[in-house]
Amino acid sequence: MNVSAVIIGGGVGGLFTGAFLAKNGIHVTVLEKNAIIGGGLQCFRRGDRLFETGMHVTGGFREGGNLRKICAYLGILDRLDIQHIDDGCMDEIKYHSTGKIYRIASGRQNFIECLSRCFPDEAAGIKDYVNEIYRISEEVPLFYLRESLDGIQTHSENFTIPADELISRYVTDSELRELLAYLNPLYGGKAGHTPAYVHALINVLYINGASRFVNGSQQIADALRDVIESNGGEVTPNREVSAISIKDRIVECVRTNTGDECRADWYISAIHPVEMLRLVPDGTFLRGFVKRLNDIPVSYSAFTLFIDLKPGKIPYVDHTCYYMEEPGHMWTQDEYDADNWPRGFMYMTPPDSGQEEYATRMLVHCIMSFEQVKQWEDTKVGRRGKDYEMWKREHIDKVLDKLENIFPGFHGMTNHVYAASPLTIRDYYHTKDGSIFGYRKDCRNLMLSQLPVYTKVRNLLLTGQNINLHGICGTPLTAINTAEAILGNNKIVRAINNATEGI
Repeated sequence: MNVSAVIIGGGVGGLFTGAFLAKNGIHVTVLEKNAIIGGGLQCFRRGDRLFETGMHVTGGFREGGNLRKICAYLGILDRLDIQHIDDGCMDEIKYHSTGKIYRIASGRQNFIECLSRCFPDEAAGIKDYVNEIYRISEEVPLFYLRESLDGIQTHSENFTIPADELISRYVTDSELRELLAYLNPLYGGKAGHTPAYVHALINVLYINGASRFVNGSQQIADALRDVIESNGGEVTPNREVSAISIKDRIVECVRTNTGDECRADWYISAIHPVEMLRLVPDGTFLRGFVKRLNDIPVSYSAFTLFIDLKPGKIPYVDHTCYYMEEPGHMWTQDEYDADNWPRGFMYMTPPDSGQEEYATRMLVHCIMSFEQVKQWEDTKVGRRGKDYEMWKREHIDKVLDKLENIFPGFHGMTNHVYAASPLTIRDYYHTKDGSIFGYRKDCRNLMLSQLPVYTKVRNLLLTGQNINLHGICGTPLTAINTAEAILGNNKIVRAINNATEGI
């Protein structure tokens, strides 16, 4: 097959799409603006410490999991150093004001039983709720790497109702209702807006078993790059696309900051659609479509701490922890209150090779909207001014003060603390308003946030977490959709299943 494709953006979506195409005979060129490929997969070093930018805990790598099969098909599974989280406690939720701690077990039946022990009067509802989210997940064939059917798929009533309403249909206890939403920082959950199917897919994915990457998820990006390059393609960092040249609804070439032109049969935008609009000539798309892309609300952003710990101070913990100041705010962590921020956050101690009893580093992830940094939106990394640095220092201290509630004396347990704000995420991920999950899926206007991989430009396709599903697990599934737009419907899904039977 003498066909070529240029991919704009070397993040999760671009690399997975490129790997699928390269493995199937397409000559792939990936253009990445940053010095490090991977987008949310990329890691960075400070001294001898390696930090994850995306704080990755992932599902899909257990036996039969979709990511496990995808990586096996691409020939990279054996290259990944993956550590499965203890099934007895995959997540821990702590409420500071009440002192209550919930340890959540993985595995469908274990999950039901551990919550039923905490809320015995709700046992029947818990079972029905879990059965329902699994049933809803079955309405997304791609989630299970099943071939798509011809025609328009219809969905059940519960598929698109608000996630918080879905929970309320099965349980009555307000504390349990909130607890069942504890994973919403992994999908940008918002009460009254997030569709039930988004909630269901994420929860099923993690209930089936969570995993982490030893020494960081950059290894996935590097492995995907090798798939592309071993099949004759190239992945080039520090090569930002400055313009997409289009004539008669056909892309002729893309121009880069290095002054060259790249030509291909197909062009795939793996960056945020709003960023893509800035690259195309005026009038390429209808005004209504442009307005739609600009008007779709984006998910919230985050303020993240990367902490270098002193030796022998904080025990290593093999799961993710969720801290809540008090009950009642699980759905409203993006609502900023200067006096009480953050009301909640997630934190973890990532695994190193040969991990010992004590952790060497900690990652802390606090939900934050872009509004809190909007006054500096016209600034660049390293040039935001003293006011921004003071603001950043104040918010670092706010988080450290909350960590004192968990680890008394925490301020004295750190060597260095580094932080990233929504501006950092915006500039390094090239995403609108630093959104960590792209466009927000909204059940009140579901069609607004649903974008196909096709565009009105005949050889320009879209991929990435803004199209269909998000995150390290959802974005590779969207990449399948994009690659199959070139290769043919169900071709990759069929090939994955044929190559991975029994895996």
